[in-house]
Amino acid sequence: MLKLESIIGAATDPPIAERLHHLGHHGRVEYLSLSSEDTQRHRMRASTDTGTECAVVLDRTQQLFNGAVLMLTDERAVVVRMRETEWLTLAPRDTAAALELGYFAGNMHWAVRFEGAWLRIALQGPAERYLERLQPFITDGRARQIGNA
Repeated sequence: MLKLESIIGAATDPPIAERLHHLGHHGRVEYLSLSSEDTQRHRMRASTDTGTECAVVLDRTQQLFNGAVLMLTDERAVVVRMRETEWLTLAPRDTAAALELGYFAGNMHWAVRFEGAWLRIALQGPAERYLERLQPFITDGRARQIGNA
């Protein structure tokens, strides 16, 4: 298991970017795909896109971000790549349903976004878990799911 204990810098920093470019031509850049929720953690286990098992153990003062370089040698590099957030989109029936749905999502501490009249909930787990909680809104027609989760 590869132990990664610090953030060396950002993949966009010119000297680092040049080294990553060279390593990339030889297939020696590995990506650690993380969710936005994962980037808040300081300790975790994860595997790179090539299957290398990693133990990330960061000091509390360091924060993971998209493009964070966790390892950079002449032989290989490990770079954080953030996964795109998946969203569950709901259309409330009317203003009263929208207020109630927004209040409910707030009480659940869900990360949300508003798109016109739609409420978008950031999925930090299986969509089914969210839909179970939202079932009363969907069953009585106060909200309907837009598209696929």
